[in-house]
Amino acid sequence: MSDFYFSGSSTAKIDDKNRFVLPQSMRYGLVEAGACEFTICLGMGGCLNIYKKSDIEKIAKKFKEKQHIARYQKFFTLFFSTLFHTTCDKIGRVTLPPQLKKLVNIQKEIVVAGVLDKIELWPKEVYDENMKNLLSEADSNEMLEMSEEVFALMHDEPGKEKINESHIKKAQDLVSQ
Repeated sequence: MSDFYFSGSSTAKIDDKNRFVLPQSMRYGLVEAGACEFTICLGMGGCLNIYKKSDIEKIAKKFKEKQHIARYQKFFTLFFSTLFHTTCDKIGRVTLPPQLKKLVNIQKEIVVAGVLDKIELWPKEVYDENMKNLLSEADSNEMLEMSEEVFALMHDEPGKEKINESHIKKAQDLVSQ
C-alpha cells in the first residue's frame, strides 16, 4: 500500500449532526492495521485536511524535534489546537468538529477531494470558485506555468528543485506587500 495516493473528488451533504459520508474508496485508503482511524485538521487556503493516523504520527514526531524554536510556536499552536483524532461509523459517516466547521465556514455541502497523502474538505462554494478561477482565461498562463514546473519536477534530482525568475519575482512581490 506504499504507492497508494488519494485522488478524485465528490460532493457530500452535511447533516444536522455535522456528519458527512466519506467516499468508500477514500475510507479504504485510511485503513491501517484493520482500523479506519484518522485526523481532521485545519488545512491551507480555506479547507480542512484528513490525514491517515500513521502520517499524522510522522508529522508530530518531526514537529516535536522543533518544538522549542520560537518562530514555529504560533504555527504549532494553530496546527495542534485544530487537530482532531476521529473515525467513521459503519456506513462511513464522519462528524466534523464544530470548531473546524466554523473556521472554514462550511454550510450544507462540501467537496471531498483526494490530494496525494491527504483528503481535503472544502466548502462547496469555495471549491467551485477556486476551480472557476484556476480555469479562467486570466489565470490560464499562470496555470500553464505551474503545470510545466510540477511536471518538470519528475525529471529533476530530488531536493534540487529549480528556482526560476518567476519564483524570485513572486517572492519579491510577497515581501513588498
